[in-house]
Amino acid sequence: MSSATLPLPQDPVRGPVPLLRAVRRRDPVLADFGLALLAIALILAAAWLFDARQLHGEGVWAKPIKFLLSVGLFALTNAWFIGDLPEARRGAAPIRAARWTIIGAGTFELVYITWQAALGQPSHFNEATPFHMVMYALMGIGAITLTATTVPLAREIARHGTGLSPALRLAIVLGLVLTFILGTGAGVAIAAYGGHAVGGVADGPGLPLLGWSTTGGDLRVPHFLGIHAPQLLPLAGAGLAAAWPRRARAVVWLVSALYILVTLAAFAQALLGRPLIGL
Repeated sequence: MSSATLPLPQDPVRGPVPLLRAVRRRDPVLADFGLALLAIALILAAAWLFDARQLHGEGVWAKPIKFLLSVGLFALTNAWFIGDLPEARRGAAPIRAARWTIIGAGTFELVYITWQAALGQPSHFNEATPFHMVMYALMGIGAITLTATTVPLAREIARHGTGLSPALRLAIVLGLVLTFILGTGAGVAIAAYGGHAVGGVADGPGLPLLGWSTTGGDLRVPHFLGIHAPQLLPLAGAGLAAAWPRRARAVVWLVSALYILVTLAAFAQALLGRPLIGL
């Protein structure tokens, strides 16, 4: 989350505690939601140490932990960006809708994923019963709705984020928009393909923590790049723009174009059945 954008002058962040205080000042509701998800992820990580059950080749708690971390980071990033808006716009209808959509859709998805993990059953691509089919479909709708919240926030930042430098504002807007386009696009491809694995062994060895396949293509790689564009793009764009201030906006456009190409290349590599890193 701290890599989502550069801190504003009124938000000195020189350590984890000041950083937490800063993000809570920007949007207390969304920040508390994100922090709660990270805390739950830590609890499940402790549970993982005492629960040796496996599901599809990894611990049953691996998926909920990864989703808790991802949605938590997503919420904290958006809370930080909301703080870049004037006070009056933070309570505007588009921001209120985005805030509560993130909380509602995120909670629904995470509760179901965690519940299924506790039962030792898959949450995704589980069509064992009509109930599981309906829940899986609702999860897909929820995921698209969740990432779609980046669009109104991008519009608000583009129109009202005047306290930001033009280059940083552009990087944030592009990162948010590409999250919806690339992240949702890769997610839809995973659903259409019937899973993330292309070739190789579906439940075979994966990279530590991330779990990406080391024997075949894995559509989770481009999905990861798309979903985390609002953290990675502003960080890279702002850093390079600071190095070349006279061409800051051009550098941001260039970095964004390269990011799109890298994501598309990862997508193509996955479809060809080739792992990102073969072991």
